[in-house]
Amino acid sequence: MLKVAVGHSHDPDSLEAINEVLAQCSADLGEYQPQAGLLFAALEFDHKLILRQIDQRFPGLELIGGTTDGELSSVLQFQQDSLTLMLFSSDDIEMCAGVGRQISADPVAIAHQAVIDAQHHLTQPVQLCIALPESLTTSTVAILQGLESALGAVPIFGGATADQWQYRQTYQFYKTEVLSDAVPFLLWAGNLVFSHGVAGGWHPIGKPSQVTKVDRNVIYEIDHQPALTFYHYYLNDSEPDAIYPLAVFPPGETRYFLRGAVGYDAGSGSITVSGDVPENSTVQITDASLDDVVAASQTAFVDALSHYPGGQPDAALFFSCAWRRQILGTRAPEEYQAIHQSLKPAISSCGFYTYGEIAPFQHQGKTFFHNTTFVALLLGSRS
Repeated sequence: MLKVAVGHSHDPDSLEAINEVLAQCSADLGEYQPQAGLLFAALEFDHKLILRQIDQRFPGLELIGGTTDGELSSVLQFQQDSLTLMLFSSDDIEMCAGVGRQISADPVAIAHQAVIDAQHHLTQPVQLCIALPESLTTSTVAILQGLESALGAVPIFGGATADQWQYRQTYQFYKTEVLSDAVPFLLWAGNLVFSHGVAGGWHPIGKPSQVTKVDRNVIYEIDHQPALTFYHYYLNDSEPDAIYPLAVFPPGETRYFLRGAVGYDAGSGSITVSGDVPENSTVQITDASLDDVVAASQTAFVDALSHYPGGQPDAALFFSCAWRRQILGTRAPEEYQAIHQSLKPAISSCGFYTYGEIAPFQHQGKTFFHNTTFVALLLGSRS
């Protein structure tokens, strides 16, 4: 059994907002006591106050969360500058929160050790990890490598925390702590079933090319030519940006993740993208219409639903890119509305707009860090 509760408020006052959210969650839970929770909050709230209120109402909650660039839920659908909380209660699923602090000092080693420490609190093997890492102080790809080195083949889902395009400081939540430069995560074990879908809406065009010189997220050469030359060939000398991201096929993979350009150096001909790129990856420029971008959310959800191994999921989590929200503009609410049309009967849902999304390509496969992408994760218990 997995009992799920969702609260969502757009009240600008932190105390009023969290009290409203907790009242909604308590009404959903009834007599059930939650074990764990996910909190997604806009930057302007008093996060310490909010975490104290949650702890007073549900002491010892295995809670993680972070700041966002927009929030989603089955209560208020798409919102900005709001606060949403999803709580979980189960008698046959274990949930344990963990955290790696000061992650930029050594992202691989610190993330690895944090998972090892958290696993000691579980009595069964880990089946799933939800992570909400820092996005500005270090490589999110390196953080994932650390998590994976401890988790093995366990799939990881989530999103990098955001700060509403200020690019100064994001915040992560762990139980009653407000942190930066951290990776909080929630480990799941026991009688859990889940499925997911990943879609972006952008389609590769042009001939496949190879990344021949790269340093983490700075691409210097494509096909042994300056990376800017590759972009200019397809974009008529326009500056690289997130509207036409790169489709990156890692070595040995037939599916691609997206990388949007965040800067370039005309002198070296290099392009800086929004996440690390493996050397010898195959890349193509991409294109999409706004309709394609909106439709991707429903594509991801329907794919997750078609692979769900149980009956009706108990919860849906959504992680969408902040770039998607910016590119869609006033059409951003349509991402959730497209999914809502498929929610029959309704599923308790929650999510946020991220600085990068985390999910495997396949339903059994390696986890990747994505950009300009929509991830849907369905959760439930095995009957």
